[in-house]
Amino acid sequence: MFEPTNAYAPANDRYATMTYNRCGKSGLKLPAVSLGFWHNFGDLTPFDHMKQLVFTAFDHGITHFDLANNYGPEPGQAEKNCGLLLNKYFKAHRDELIISTKAGYEMWAGPYGDWGSRKYLIASLDQSLERLGLDYVDIFYHHRPDPETPLEETMGALAQIVNSGKALYVGLSNYDGETMEKAAAILDELHVPFVINQNKYNIFDRTVEKNGLKDTAKKLGKGLITFCPLEQGLLTNRYLNGVPADSRIAVDPRFLKDSALTPERLQQIRELNDIAIARGQTLAEMSLAWLLHDDAVTSVLAGASKPQQIVDNIGALKNTTFSAEELARIDEISQR
Repeated sequence: MFEPTNAYAPANDRYATMTYNRCGKSGLKLPAVSLGFWHNFGDLTPFDHMKQLVFTAFDHGITHFDLANNYGPEPGQAEKNCGLLLNKYFKAHRDELIISTKAGYEMWAGPYGDWGSRKYLIASLDQSLERLGLDYVDIFYHHRPDPETPLEETMGALAQIVNSGKALYVGLSNYDGETMEKAAAILDELHVPFVINQNKYNIFDRTVEKNGLKDTAKKLGKGLITFCPLEQGLLTNRYLNGVPADSRIAVDPRFLKDSALTPERLQQIRELNDIAIARGQTLAEMSLAWLLHDDAVTSVLAGASKPQQIVDNIGALKNTTFSAEELARIDEISQR
């Protein structure tokens, strides 16, 4: 049996230490550290544990919870669990929260449950809202470019979604700079509040630096929220001395396998860890701080398996300043 709705009273000082950054030139601000529901909010995690994760996040000023239609396992389960949490504990705080979700990857069988058609995007958001128990989401993303659907159709669907009141803002995820700029032009013509891009970006993965996304987002005044900021745990001290029994590789190796821990990669991790220690930070803190020192980055989207990890992630905000020498050394280590 669930606890009564009023069982959770958030910390009164929850906004005291969090930094909030504007999404490009829009009016929307996001916490510098956001909570991702990609892992640890599906069927494999006890509900009470999920509850402690979101309580810890909100108590420390994390107002943004990020989901997608297919997050689980099973697909849809993260949204269902988030909906339960919102209904039981956050009804009085809905207007303090940014809830985002996405559609673009396979969600159901047949020709209408994947990619970027108007049919799929609108149907998927309707299903997401039902699972979440919400009338609207704050941000709705197209999760990946569709090479076969005209960009005008996909962006037109996003426009219809905003005009219907089912989303306040829209975002694009996994786009490159050129395609994003074309999409932004269409959305501007349709007067759609496109405010943010969600892309993978971390010390090891520099794709957005190479495909024009980061520079284009900054040029157009769009935000950038980065997923996998810790490269699935590699940019932490978790694997410096082997594979812990409770680590992601050992427990849920769907996205990170032990083959990723090559001798070369481990050496890079050790050298980066040395820089972090010299800065008075953990490797995880430094990795998040490295992203947040860049004014193109609005927020880092970090998951967590334990409440303390959330608190530790927020610790990155204590020092986001890097010397030119530190930045050059990080580049030299990570890019060789």
